[in-house]
Amino acid sequence: MNALAATNRNFRQAARILGLDSKLERSLLIPFREIKVECTIPKDDGMLVSYVGFRVQHDNARGPMKGGIRYHPEVDLDEVNALAQLMTWKTAVADIPYGGAKGGIGCIPKELSLSELERLTRVFTQKIHDLIGINTDVPAPDMGTNAQTMAWILDEYSKFHGHSPAVVTGKPVDLGGSLGREAATGRGVVYAAEALLNQQGKQIKDLTFAIQGFGNVGSWVAKLIHEIGGKVVAVSDITGAVKNQNGLDIPALLSHKEATGKLYDFGGGDVMSTDELLTHDCDVLIPCALGGVLNRENADHVKAKFIVEAANHPTDPDADEILSKKGVLILPDIYANAGGVTVSYFEWVQNIQGFMWEEEKVNRELKKYMTKAFDNLKSMCQSHSCNLRMGAFTLGVNRVARATQLRGWEA
Repeated sequence: MNALAATNRNFRQAARILGLDSKLERSLLIPFREIKVECTIPKDDGMLVSYVGFRVQHDNARGPMKGGIRYHPEVDLDEVNALAQLMTWKTAVADIPYGGAKGGIGCIPKELSLSELERLTRVFTQKIHDLIGINTDVPAPDMGTNAQTMAWILDEYSKFHGHSPAVVTGKPVDLGGSLGREAATGRGVVYAAEALLNQQGKQIKDLTFAIQGFGNVGSWVAKLIHEIGGKVVAVSDITGAVKNQNGLDIPALLSHKEATGKLYDFGGGDVMSTDELLTHDCDVLIPCALGGVLNRENADHVKAKFIVEAANHPTDPDADEILSKKGVLILPDIYANAGGVTVSYFEWVQNIQGFMWEEEKVNRELKKYMTKAFDNLKSMCQSHSCNLRMGAFTLGVNRVARATQLRGWEA
């Protein structure tokens, strides 16, 4: 099942549990606006090439729309639609005053030079600048984009609208980016895991963890768990996978990855196949890479008792069912990885105020938001006798539906 079908299915189930009016349900599902633009740029050799860019603005009932821009060859309207909708529910679960959006350009960023990426970003911004804005739609980095990409968008947007640092988040600190933003998604995942484990009478320092994906999110999750005293027994990324049942030395592994760009020839662990990581013997499994990695083929072999979804949509609905029957507790993506968008919100607030926070304040506020969101999610689970995923979806959908009704959507 693709991401859009799975997201729609979760939404419809939540709407049924909440007893939403069918007209309101349909209205919440349809995106506010879909944008598709052609971006033609000269390559470094002078040849002209065209790319297709998308921006889906899903809902703005609770505030400006918010969501990443990804550069990836598989960017298509269906995927962007699903991720925009997920952002609507995610911002509502975290209780930050945003709606959902998502964008992307279908390209292979590794095959483009830095100057080609800059030209592509600027042309994309020129095409959408009058449809984004501080109080309209605030982009952020995603797969294949980073702080530099946001700096180009800020500069290009500012040519039309004057200096506007709050138009994007995830910027370099020198241009108004927030301290703590780089670690925010990973840190939020750890705070989310802590909230779930505490509720189960367990602590990170007593458990073993397997982490799939060792990019920005996965490496921060591993580093923070290691610092708390948890044992990271297996890690994988596209270059390979390593395991050590006594716990990997994460600082040494991070240094090795930085020096060589690879995981698999790390001396402090044994090589394993990347597929094996998801079914590796551990207490907590944290998928931090792509969607759909847990499916009906491998769900039955998962040994972890807890799954914390740091990636978007890593568990497809078939796997969800199999794992629930096995008694595995799954902390859903729309709550677990909301740390990134929460600190993006803090960055936006700092830019609007023109007053920057210290990193301790950013982390303290993030912990407060993640803990409060978990408490709200749990009370939805108790009110509606549902699992954590439906608890999160009913919490998010209910908040958006309430805002929509209060604003007078039928007029």
